Amino acid sequence: MTELTIFREEIREWLESSAPGALKGIGNNVLEGCWGGRNPIFPHPEQEEWLSLAAEKGLTAPTWPKKYGGAGLSDDEHKVFREEVSRLKLPAPLIGFGLTMIGPTLLRFGTDEQKAQHIPSIVKGRVRWCQGYSEPGAGSDLASLQTRAEVDGNDYIINGTKVWTSYADKSDWIFALVRTDPGAKKQEGITFLLIDMATPGISVSPILLISGSSPFCETYFEDVRVPRKNVVTEENAGWTVAKALLGHERSMIADAFGGAAEGKKAKTLPEMAKSYVYGGGGEVADAVLRDRIVQNEMDTAAFKYTVQRTRDAARAGQQPGAESSLFKVYGTELNQRRYDILMKIAGPQSLGWEGTGFEDEELGRTREWLRSRGNSIEGGTSEIQRNIIAKRVLGLPD
Repeated sequence: MTELTIFREEIREWLESSAPGALKGIGNNVLEGCWGGRNPIFPHPEQEEWLSLAAEKGLTAPTWPKKYGGAGLSDDEHKVFREEVSRLKLPAPLIGFGLTMIGPTLLRFGTDEQKAQHIPSIVKGRVRWCQGYSEPGAGSDLASLQTRAEVDGNDYIINGTKVWTSYADKSDWIFALVRTDPGAKKQEGITFLLIDMATPGISVSPILLISGSSPFCETYFEDVRVPRKNVVTEENAGWTVAKALLGHERSMIADAFGGAAEGKKAKTLPEMAKSYVYGGGGEVADAVLRDRIVQNEMDTAAFKYTVQRTRDAARAGQQPGAESSLFKVYGTELNQRRYDILMKIAGPQSLGWEGTGFEDEELGRTREWLRSRGNSIEGGTSEIQRNIIAKRVLGLPD
């Protein structure tokens, strides 16, 4: 019996005996579940227990070093762990930008002091993070950001505005890009900074979308004092850190939009077709729609397996690079295509935003379709991603 087989038996036994039974079969993806934080919200009563049990064994961050609270699993052990969690369709004990973005970035670029301060808190789910990149005048052209950080002794004084800061109203800390040298070239005067959201001078205003809800916020900094020791790597060298983190973000977005979603999901396109447009012969009468459904199912499966191979490479120590833009473009546009087909399948029942004559599921699906319009904008527009792919992946001339 190999060591990996023994590990599988041990982790299977632990999951079956320790994981709360009420959570088995629920599943989730990278944007649905328990985000942790100073004021955590548990989507299920047993989720708090599940977080505590998993965090105690480091299994919220299975491959992170044990010295920071992770489980220190090998690549093969991590794969086995994921397989066993998937087999039981358990939700992740913890999700969030701490695990998917700032944690991996700090492990690579952070000081020993920063790792010791922040990584264990991420693993335990004690702190929830958000991202402060985009600004009202700096979206796709992120390097044009104007939020200022001026030196005052051992601190910076921060003034400016960030926009599209997802879940800023629920977060405890923010990792942000600030301009520390206005006279330098755009990318060369930017610093990557860690900021406690409880610091005086920070205010947050939620942004409502056409779908009727939104995780997005506008975040304001007015004379916010932040210790200079909170700089990740060096002052004016934040662009390098920012690009590395974007690779993690785009990989996360790809996971969320079909690349690695597991467990309980919304109805599939074939299941929807059975409810709305099956003909008397047991098939979708509209041949064009039938072809679109089949093509989408094939593309979704191919995308999922491609992302899984990339995750295996990431577990082997390969940092996500410019290739992550491929997944971001394909994953978000695939999700939009799926919702377009769903609307076509539902026909007139896809027209409701509120009111009578529609099931709650139909109203929710229409709002999700509206929300999906932003998929190819957030995290870097598809146009920007294609430029990155052309230049940095394919090596095409300007």
